[in-house]
Amino acid sequence: MSRYPYTVVLIVPTGIGAAIGGYAGDALPVAKAIAQVADRLITHPNVLNGAQLYWSLPNALYVEGYGLDRFACGEWGLRPVYQNRIGLLLDRAIEPDLRLRHLQAADAARATLGLNLTEYVITDAPLGIELQTAPSGATWGSLRNPDSLLRAAEKLITQAGATAIAVVARFPDDPDSLALQNYRYAQGVDPLAGAEAIISHLIVRTFHIPCAHAPALSPLPLDAHLSPRAAAEELGYTFLPCVLVGLSQAPQFVTPSPVTDHQAIAEPEFSLAQSNPGDIGSNQVNAVIVPASACGGSAILSLGNCQAQIIAVEENSTQMQAPPEKFGIRALRVHSYLEALGVLVAHRAGIVPQALKSIVDPIRLLNRD
Repeated sequence: MSRYPYTVVLIVPTGIGAAIGGYAGDALPVAKAIAQVADRLITHPNVLNGAQLYWSLPNALYVEGYGLDRFACGEWGLRPVYQNRIGLLLDRAIEPDLRLRHLQAADAARATLGLNLTEYVITDAPLGIELQTAPSGATWGSLRNPDSLLRAAEKLITQAGATAIAVVARFPDDPDSLALQNYRYAQGVDPLAGAEAIISHLIVRTFHIPCAHAPALSPLPLDAHLSPRAAAEELGYTFLPCVLVGLSQAPQFVTPSPVTDHQAIAEPEFSLAQSNPGDIGSNQVNAVIVPASACGGSAILSLGNCQAQIIAVEENSTQMQAPPEKFGIRALRVHSYLEALGVLVAHRAGIVPQALKSIVDPIRLLNRD
């Protein structure tokens, strides 16, 4: 490894129907490939979660979306850890049999993978998940009882010593919906993704610790025409294993101010000068990879203003119409993730991609007014 670790941020926003990364862990091959090029890969659960499938990448940092936004804008830093104590938070709306399936998944993660889980808690009221779809086609959602979620998380942190939170909320079953059918055939937007993001954002925003979510759903009937991109979610009764694996070594957030009364507060900028050796700030990011039509999110808007090389992948189409040029982001457009990998190799070597083409334009005179 060089003196300055080559750091790549991989972003595939959730709930916008990304052709790659909009389904069940189907961006994980991209992350695995990038991890072979970069010293450090920073990405988020939507990229690495694949229900019961997962792949531990030693140099990948599993960062929840709200925390990634705060990191990108320079307010928070990331502190790699060897192990987190994961608190399991279950929605009271989960039926007893389905709850037992998730508890057995948690026990399997402890016995088979050696993960460190605390005692679990059940919310004092059903969370009341409601799903919505925006006119753009992106999905979102709401909670009827967010205070119940926060009380349960606080209990895990203060009484069980949890340093990361895995949430399982009961989501509405709608097996006959057209949206779900389209998703299973890799032709639509994940109907759950937007609401999942709301849950994890709320906990990270309030408590400043890693969090990820796995929905609790009744098993779907077999479908012989299921897309391979959605198949990971059809393997069993729970999506929890990948979340537990991701959270087990998710970096802690380094914030300038402590949490007060469990309310989100305005954050000054994070400074590596006041942090521990090994902490990571956004000024250490060398490259960012994002779908070319989804450059309107908070993280990419922040990172687009730094010195990092922004790589916009055109092949990964989404429901969004937010190209980098619309926001004044200077991005290098590429067709595919395969091409993006080549750009990373050249960038890390200090070679401009144009030098690898058969025709190199002559240097031009700078005309000043």
